[in-house]
Amino acid sequence: MKVIWDSKRNWTILLLIIVIVVMIFGQRAVSPSQMKMPTKTYKLDLEGIKERGVLRAITGSNSYSYFVYKGTPMGYEYDLLKALAEHLEVELEMVVAKNTEDFYRLLNEGKGDIIANNIIVTSDKKEKAAFTEYYNFVKQVLIQRKPDNWWQLSKDNLDKQLIRNPIELIGKEVHVQKNSSYALRLKNLSQEIGGDINIVYHPGNTPIEELIQQVSEGTIDYTVADNNLGLMNATYFKNIDIETDISFPQMVAWAVRKNSPELLAAINEWILDVRKNGKYLSIYNKYFKNSKAYSIRKDSNYFSVTGGSISIYDDLIKKYAKELDWDWRLLAAMIFKESKFQNDSESWAGARGLMQIMPATAERFGDSTQINIPEANIRMATKYLKTLCIFWEEIPDKEQRMKFILASYNVGEGHLLDARRLADKYGKDKSVWDGNVDSFLVKKASPEYYRDEVVYNGYCRGSEPFNYVKDVMEIYKHYKEHFPEV
Repeated sequence: MKVIWDSKRNWTILLLIIVIVVMIFGQRAVSPSQMKMPTKTYKLDLEGIKERGVLRAITGSNSYSYFVYKGTPMGYEYDLLKALAEHLEVELEMVVAKNTEDFYRLLNEGKGDIIANNIIVTSDKKEKAAFTEYYNFVKQVLIQRKPDNWWQLSKDNLDKQLIRNPIELIGKEVHVQKNSSYALRLKNLSQEIGGDINIVYHPGNTPIEELIQQVSEGTIDYTVADNNLGLMNATYFKNIDIETDISFPQMVAWAVRKNSPELLAAINEWILDVRKNGKYLSIYNKYFKNSKAYSIRKDSNYFSVTGGSISIYDDLIKKYAKELDWDWRLLAAMIFKESKFQNDSESWAGARGLMQIMPATAERFGDSTQINIPEANIRMATKYLKTLCIFWEEIPDKEQRMKFILASYNVGEGHLLDARRLADKYGKDKSVWDGNVDSFLVKKASPEYYRDEVVYNGYCRGSEPFNYVKDVMEIYKHYKEHFPEV
């Protein structure tokens, strides 16, 4: 048999075989860690959030969205989210993203249910999440430094020394956070004006306030911010100019997962309502129009964004937290709940001082005449807490044990022992606070339970210790988000 060699056809076949072999063995050569696997989006809609009882909001720690001032959690986004959570009849839990680039990853991994951080809606962001109705409009503005003698200049002369036309940014260095809406706007602006703007990128966790301060101090010449943030900072940094717009008005909204249509619909309904009823405007004015309040916060040591202290008693709190082997932020949360760090605080029942010590307790663990001396008050409370730590050491789980200790500090051990016996009688776990002992402590306000044969200490307004534990643990979470452990 005569075989005819068709060189063109056979070389094509041979080449195809080689490509297939390379593809097969090339795939085998790639390790699992090198292969980019598709990320599965977490699924939880409004019904699941309500069942869980908690709305988790992803935000940043900054001077406008979410911060702590004099021990109190505050912020433009935080106040709006608190109102939303109240409307949805759930608790609010804040999740701070250390980097703005993490927002959408945390959302789609289920670490949070909503992103709230003054986010400008753009087409590329819509690919990552579903956006709510807008709740604000902003324009991006150039932040630049005024000349040294700016207060002596007429408006015309001042304008001549500043950039008023974005075309003048060609060849200039403008500093912004990497992957931010500001960076995207500058890229688009470069194309629009037909010349390159030298964009200098900073890490995504760089606060905009830090870049604005660098402009004011002369470290850098230009940055970009939303006009509301620029206005807020201009009340403190008097030598910055925020009058040059570099964008049209843009919508600001929250973001949820694309597979949460019920949550999206509920939020939209709420936003449309608060836009009309004035609640939104009052919250907006509180943070962006009250220039005096911002200036006072900015200069305070107790502003989490710039100061880093919770209270004037931080050193004492750290000292006695170490004796307890506690996280100092937990003890600080407890003191805030007891007295809001007011040493002269006194309750209707006679409890006094930072940790609201009763005179009898002060006499037991120290000297009642020193009850209003801050260190003595914390020292006596610490001694009492040590006895509670020993009393509840049989509770195996550390977090649950802490809740028993906190509740006992508020209402006494006897009522908790009653609640444990009730929990045991009704088939609940007497070593678990959440959903077990706590519910029976609340039930002790009802005759059906406080007259039960296993109850030795009678009536208890159990909602008070229940809320006390919940509040202290919530404040503790806020403090953990904003202040270092040591």
